[in-house]
Parts: sequence; C-alpha cells; structure tokens
Amino acid sequence: QVQLIESGGGSVQAGDSLMLSCTASARTFSDYTMAWFRQAPGNAREFVGQIRSHGTTYYAEFVKGRFTIFRDNPKNTTYLQMNSLKPEDTAVYYCAASNRVWTMRTLNDVDYWGKGTLVTVSS
Repeated sequence: QVQLIESGGGSVQAGDSLMLSCTASARTFSDYTMAWFRQAPGNAREFVGQIRSHGTTYYAEFVKGRFTIFRDNPKNTTYLQMNSLKPEDTAVYYCAASNRVWTMRTLNDVDYWGKGTLVTVSS
C-alpha cells in the first residue's frame, strides 16, 4: 500500500503561481509513474499531467506551457508547478501513482490516490 500526501494548495489571484507537492510512502518510488489529476466542482476528475520514473512528462492540452511536473526520487516527492493560474484552474488537485502502467490518462490507470489539495483562483 502506497500513501500519497499532497500539500501546497491555497487561494491565489489570477496570474499567480503555486507549487503543489506530493510525497509518497513507496519503498521504490522511482518505479512509479506519477500523475496529477484535478476535479472542479460539479465536474469529473480529469488528467492534468504525468511524469515517468526517468523524468519524461506529458501534459493535458489545457495546461501546456503553464504547468510543469518534476520529481525528486531520493525525496519520494513529485511536484506540480503552476504558473499563470486562471479561475478555471480552481479545483481539488489529486496526486496519483502507478507501477502497473507507464501512461496514466484515465482513472482506471491509477493504482493509488492522494486525498487532494484545494486550489482556488480568483479573478
């Protein structure tokens, strides 16, 4: 069982930046593909981006150029750097992990979820 603990959420203004962190309890963190999903009020949970064990990243179209995912394997931590935030980025952001698949895009690809951290962007 892997526990994922997110931190770094909060309330910001449009155009601001925020960085989320996710620390995993996995003994072999480097074996895991890590991802971020988000869920806005009334909406389905959606894929934001992922990072593979060696650092290759992939992003949803709506965050390309604004969000960056990176990881620090010795610290068992992955990060989501969010720049140029928009009100429509308001959501609960979830950290996700899988050592079963290389590519996470859907909820079914995820083996472990964090509890989420709320990001609120006001105009």
